[in-house]
Amino acid sequence: MKGFMIAADEIIGRPLAPVLGGQTAILCGDRTVSYATLETEVNRHGNALKAQGIGRGARVLFLMDDSPELVAAYLGTLRIGAVAVALNVRLAPRDLRFVIEDSACSALFVDAHFLDLYESAVEGMAAPPLPILLGKASAPPYLGHAEFLASQPDRLESTLVDPEEVGFWLYSSGTTGKPKAVMHPHRTARVADCLERELLGVRPGDRIFTTSKIFFGFALGHSLMGGLQCGATIILSPAWPEPRLIIATVERHQPDVFFSTPVMYRNLLREGAPANPAFRRIRHFVSAGEKLHESLYEDWLELAGKPICDGIGASETVFLFLVNRPEDSRAGSSGRPVPWAEVRLVGEDGKDITTPDTPGLIAIRTPCQFVGYWNLPELTARALRDGWYFPGDMFEFDAEGRWCHLGRADDMLKVSGQWVSPAEIEACALTVPGVAEVAVVGYPNEDGLTRIALFAVPRDPEADQAALNEALLQTFKSTLSIYKCPRTIRFLKQMPQTATGKMQRFRLRELLRNPAS
Repeated sequence: MKGFMIAADEIIGRPLAPVLGGQTAILCGDRTVSYATLETEVNRHGNALKAQGIGRGARVLFLMDDSPELVAAYLGTLRIGAVAVALNVRLAPRDLRFVIEDSACSALFVDAHFLDLYESAVEGMAAPPLPILLGKASAPPYLGHAEFLASQPDRLESTLVDPEEVGFWLYSSGTTGKPKAVMHPHRTARVADCLERELLGVRPGDRIFTTSKIFFGFALGHSLMGGLQCGATIILSPAWPEPRLIIATVERHQPDVFFSTPVMYRNLLREGAPANPAFRRIRHFVSAGEKLHESLYEDWLELAGKPICDGIGASETVFLFLVNRPEDSRAGSSGRPVPWAEVRLVGEDGKDITTPDTPGLIAIRTPCQFVGYWNLPELTARALRDGWYFPGDMFEFDAEGRWCHLGRADDMLKVSGQWVSPAEIEACALTVPGVAEVAVVGYPNEDGLTRIALFAVPRDPEADQAALNEALLQTFKSTLSIYKCPRTIRFLKQMPQTATGKMQRFRLRELLRNPAS
């Protein structure tokens, strides 16, 4: 079938082609899984799904910790042409129910310790999906994982499909509203290994550790997809990531490439991780998820001896489309476009911006681009225009072609007729000793004009807030243009965040409108 493909064969077929079957594909705690074993388990899961009447186009959900079973079931789903959907294991029951109903899924794999969450979500549901239970003896209406796989053959002919056919979804975490399903076609997997192989030099046998969970596009793309496609060994940690666990995992499994988020890098820095010999042996550090502040970049570089390569991606692209190269990395920069993506900047007038240091909306066109949001045609039409993806983020580029993320367009502030980036003010605030975390939002004054507010979390909960407030004001006055200086400074014990660690700036705006909330 010329021109047809299946994502699973792109991901796991390539490493097996050079006869790497005996090589380790997955390290997970005490467990070691070879490529040959993984291939067998992928086929068994695919055959078992088909035996349950699940096939091409059917949605299969995964409410599971990261594990070899999740990888095998996910790839087995792809191999039969069904649609794989890994879920945030910290969803509230009402959000899980929404996803189950929204997806009209045919089956749901669930780890036993998430059973209460599942049962709360489907309570009263007339026709819940087939639940496949892992890690506990089961009885109807549950199908035990061992029973599910029993007597299934270890060979499976792949279901080849048109490259544009949808292969997997990512439910966005979002900061407001209900989750939305980002639909990706099978062709997305064709470029899965490009960043690691071409820009980071990953080769078979290298070890990759992504601290984010597989239900995030960042980990799905650069571990399960990209790592395996490179023939590398991916390191999985079932538990929710926290600094000491991550440090222990790095010490034990010795990764060569490390993917994480600014929040986690900051937490690891506080634990002294970059000076740890196991971290210093890591070849490359990569960051995404939100902007990496310059102070964090510089502190990590000093202690680890290697830069954190900051980049930008999205659920809608899975993989990064802007990234700093290890040999050409700069603090505060999102890097340069990757070779397999086209990136342009669009002004308020709809015309392309060609002048450096001019803010505008970014537009991306890439082979790993999504095809739309499930059941949301109007939102899809706003995001996908003439083949370009408009994520709604503001950027600018400098004379050397480096791009800088200024924030979400709806977070950007126009003060005194000039664009102001919250990220610039936040970077300035983080230079003040005693400040651990900051966020900037805009709010209207009594005349309806936009003014700037800064929220800060002190490093020491008992710190003198008046003295810290004065230190921030003096730093702003000596560093920033007057119109960029916050008029309001508020101190918090912690920032409002989603379950995935993203800042909820709308909560901060609510605090300004209603200080008692």
